[in-house]
Amino acid sequence: MTTTWIVSADAGRARIFAESDPKQPYIEIEDMVSPNARVRVSDINTDRLGPTAAGKSIHSTGNATPNKQFEPAQTPEQHDAEFFARDICAYLLKGWQEQRFQKLELVAEPKFLGVLRGQLDNQLKPLVDLELNKDYSHCNAHQLREQLQAQKTKF
Repeated sequence: MTTTWIVSADAGRARIFAESDPKQPYIEIEDMVSPNARVRVSDINTDRLGPTAAGKSIHSTGNATPNKQFEPAQTPEQHDAEFFARDICAYLLKGWQEQRFQKLELVAEPKFLGVLRGQLDNQLKPLVDLELNKDYSHCNAHQLREQLQAQKTKF
């Protein structure tokens, strides 16, 4: 019998459910929480030096200093989301290598779905049966099943 893993996630929490029989309820097999999901933004950002902090000090490299409107390529939140997506994808890859599932459904908050898709291993990409850009990460197994059934009937 084919087992499908359903990943319901946002940038702070991912719940992984298994479905072997469409008539049986989903079974929650993992509840992952991002380590930085519960940390205040001020705790993450306050110790960081500004982009021009050492610009005029003796420690400066002598190069031109970035202007005051410097923006990093990635915000701390985006960086944390990427690392969390890597953790989720590593767990999925391990589960697939252990032959615990044959199909995969990704249901995630829209921005995080893109991050998750980008971190998905090439071995897992062909297994993805459904991608849905909705945040159902706080739904219980029964509510998630109802939402997915409703979405599938729209296709």
